Amino acid sequence: MTLPVSEPEGLVSEVVERLLLSGDEAIALAALHEGVALGTGYPGTPSTEILEALAELGGRGQWAPNEKVALEVGLGVAYSGARALVTMKHVGVNVAADPLFTAAYTGVDGGLVLVSADDPGMASSQNEQDNRHYAVAAGVPMLEPADSQQAYDFCRLAFTISERWSLPVLLRVTTRICHSKTVVVPRAATPSTR
Repeated sequence: MTLPVSEPEGLVSEVVERLLLSGDEAIALAALHEGVALGTGYPGTPSTEILEALAELGGRGQWAPNEKVALEVGLGVAYSGARALVTMKHVGVNVAADPLFTAAYTGVDGGLVLVSADDPGMASSQNEQDNRHYAVAAGVPMLEPADSQQAYDFCRLAFTISERWSLPVLLRVTTRICHSKTVVVPRAATPSTR
């Protein structure tokens, strides 16, 4: 949807694209705008819709047999110098912890963003856990958006941070952020340099 932006006097000055997106859709759009070569993950609410949206937008996404394999596939992409998005729900990070901690030591050549979709209140999970502790334990940067606009902006920023410091970046979202819809004003896609 494109809406005009009004000046205080009521004069229309420019046309700005505004999209009503869930946090999951915003992350997928950001990944596409950042030139992600592959999105990979293991399905589980509230993260499933990220890769579904990425595929609907024309990006390349694939499901893995489990979260550890998803992260290892993403690492292979990042080790080759390309950008990868890896998605899973919070309990999946337990399964993927071994390659996450190793990647924090080895580093990555391309951008690698790991989305941890946490589920406070156990809306669709067997436990509650706070995966911010994984970022501290692994020594990797973590970003935590508060709405869909920040999910979009922080996902894009996460790739910049990942490539600047050669580290995976944890993007921690929650069920509310993943499934709530708010207005997102996207920016121009980043030209691919890889």
